[in-house]
Amino acid sequence: MDELFANLKSQRRKAFIPFLTAGDPDLDTTARLVQECARRGASLVEIGFPYSDPIADGSVVQASYTRALDKGLRIADIFAAVRKWQASVPLVAMVSYSLVHFRGPHEFVHEAEEAGFSGAIVPDLPIEEAAELAETCKEHEFKLIQLVTPTTPRERAERIARLSTGFLYCVSVVGITGERAQIPAELFEQLRWLRTTTSLPLCAGFGISKPEHAALLRDHADGIIVGSAIVRRLERIGAADQAIAEIGELVESLVKTVNAG
Repeated sequence: MDELFANLKSQRRKAFIPFLTAGDPDLDTTARLVQECARRGASLVEIGFPYSDPIADGSVVQASYTRALDKGLRIADIFAAVRKWQASVPLVAMVSYSLVHFRGPHEFVHEAEEAGFSGAIVPDLPIEEAAELAETCKEHEFKLIQLVTPTTPRERAERIARLSTGFLYCVSVVGITGERAQIPAELFEQLRWLRTTTSLPLCAGFGISKPEHAALLRDHADGIIVGSAIVRRLERIGAADQAIAEIGELVESLVKTVNAG
């Protein structure tokens, strides 16, 4: 992941990071979507681990988690599937700490790395309780990506940035994931300030769904993360081939927009 962001920086390009729910509608379709996103220019792909009580996800992603869980999806199924994907871009897990804790931090990180993940985003892990997982990730050279929000106090944001590796996930809005009409002005000020406190790449997510959003952020962030706008298409279209094609077109348009100019 470090090499990826270094290469992008040298090329004056930005990362585009799509979010996909593992197993929605099934793991074979998730594999095809990863391949399509990579083919259309995605830099890395965020894979959501379905969980019955997600803390940061809006209704669209929650519904996709429910659909996957209702079919009996388990963590072992995700790891087994990812081992076979041989993804051409890095994969990052979006996973609740409850799932990590249940499996055991050392076991989870070992299995995730062995399966092919480069790191994990753990949105419900407070900085005060992150030392054990951070140390485990360091031992495995596995990235632990932490989140800062618009309401995170600056002193706390500095602590989060020091503990994070890979990139810093900059939440663009107060609240949960989901499509929004506008990008709050406060995000731009926070990104400018974070530039002065950390050398980590800054990737913005939550509420980003349109090329117009990507255009506004491309001069301020090192990467853009889009989730609900992608997951909604799977839910709305239903037919896998059509959904994959439409999602591929969306990804390509966002990649072009974030790297325009």
